Amino acid sequence: MTTIVGIRTKDGVVLGSDKRASKGFFIGSKIVQKIAKVDDTLAVAIAGQLSDAEYIIKVAKAERRLMELRRGFSLTVRESARLIANIAYSGLRNYQPYYVELLVAGVDRDGSYVYSADMSGAITEEDFASSGSGSPIAYGVLESLYTKEVTNQQAKEIASRAVAAAMERDPGSGNGIDLLAIPNLTNEVTA
Repeated sequence: MTTIVGIRTKDGVVLGSDKRASKGFFIGSKIVQKIAKVDDTLAVAIAGQLSDAEYIIKVAKAERRLMELRRGFSLTVRESARLIANIAYSGLRNYQPYYVELLVAGVDRDGSYVYSADMSGAITEEDFASSGSGSPIAYGVLESLYTKEVTNQQAKEIASRAVAAAMERDPGSGNGIDLLAIPNLTNEVTA
């Protein structure tokens, strides 16, 4: 139970999340980081089982680094999203699924991208996406405010409004908002 959003902008990507971790109907924590930076060009927003997501991200960081060392150049955002989705799918294939939905967002030499990945191994490229129990509410805000010409600064405001709207009606979301913006490669990363 959570709300995460990802937005592709003309100058990068933005991820947003709430800070609540639920254990059934009990609030387990009010300060959870649901956005994990992989490096300066890639980040993942987490919905679902936090421990499963942390494991997938840890393995993906190591695999990604090994692949980059072998190839001699960085993985694209799509290749990174595929890697993360494959790791998630490996759990399902082994009858030990990772209960996660992830938004993989980043920039590479070709532009900015937001991918939705789940435990089935599927990835879909989106201009904006949301996941978690508050996502139906967040999508209403995203659909009404998003344009392809949005900047990272404007997208941070949209992401904040989408997560805030979800926190108003979804009991699994709450306790504040985290935002992360990753600018295109010509700019610097901002939080």
